[in-house]
Amino acid sequence: MLCESVLLEKQGYVATIRLNRPDDRNALNYETLLQLGEKIEELRLDTKETRVVILTASGMAFCAGADLKERRSLNEQQVRRNVNKIREVCTALERLPQPTIAAMNGHAFGGGLELTLACDFRYAVQSAKLGLTEVSLGIIPGAGGTQRLPRLIGLAKAKELILTARKISTLEAHTYGLLNAVADDQDHLMELSNQLASEILANAPLAVYQAKYAVDRGFSTDLQTGLDLESKAYEVIIPSTDRLEALEAFREKRKPIFRGE
Repeated sequence: MLCESVLLEKQGYVATIRLNRPDDRNALNYETLLQLGEKIEELRLDTKETRVVILTASGMAFCAGADLKERRSLNEQQVRRNVNKIREVCTALERLPQPTIAAMNGHAFGGGLELTLACDFRYAVQSAKLGLTEVSLGIIPGAGGTQRLPRLIGLAKAKELILTARKISTLEAHTYGLLNAVADDQDHLMELSNQLASEILANAPLAVYQAKYAVDRGFSTDLQTGLDLESKAYEVIIPSTDRLEALEAFREKRKPIFRGE
C-alpha cells in the first residue's frame, strides 16, 4: 500500500495538513504536490466544518523544498510540470478562505518556505533554519517566493535573502518580519498554533473569511480599489444570521454563538 505523503487531520473546526515524508525531509515530489493540492481543495469546499487550517510536517524537518532525487530524473517538460504544480498549490493555499497557520517544526528551504509564504501566519521552532536557496542550485524561487517575500518583509531584505541563498535562524527571520513568533520546541509550536486558532474561532466565520479576502485582495491594489473591495466584502456579511446573533448577544450580555450562517 502506497504511504500517504500528505495527511489531513481534523479536530473540531481546525484542520491540520501534515507533510508526511520524514525520511526525505518532507521534500516535495510530484506525487506529494498532487496529494497536497487535493487536500487543499477538500478544505476549500469545507468552510462550514473547517474554519482554520494548520500546515505542519512529520519528523524533524518541515520541508527541504523540491525533491532533488526526483528532479535529477526529470526531463525539461517534467520539470516545468513540477514547477507549475507547486506554484498552483501555493496559490490554492493562499486563496483558501480559512485563515492558515504554517507551523514549521524544522528546517524550511526553497519550495518548503514558499509554502509558508502562502499562509497567513508563520511560526517556527527555535532550532529551524529558513531560506530561499534556489539560486545556489542554478534556479530561482518558482512558487511565488520572488513575489510574496518582498511583499512580506520589504524589497531590499527579500533581495538579500534570495540573491545570497542565505539560510537564516528563526531569530533573524522573526526580526525580518518573516515569522509571527518563535517556539521553544515542537510542543510549544503546536501550542502557539492552536492558541491562535482558538482566538480566531471565537469570531464569526463568515466575517473572518470576508475580512481575510478584503485584506488579501486589497493589499496589492490602490487604496480606492481596496476600499471598494472592503465595501463588497461587508455587503456579504450584512444578511448573515451571525451578525444578528452578535447584536443579540451584546444586548443579553453573553458570548455569541456563531454558526457560520
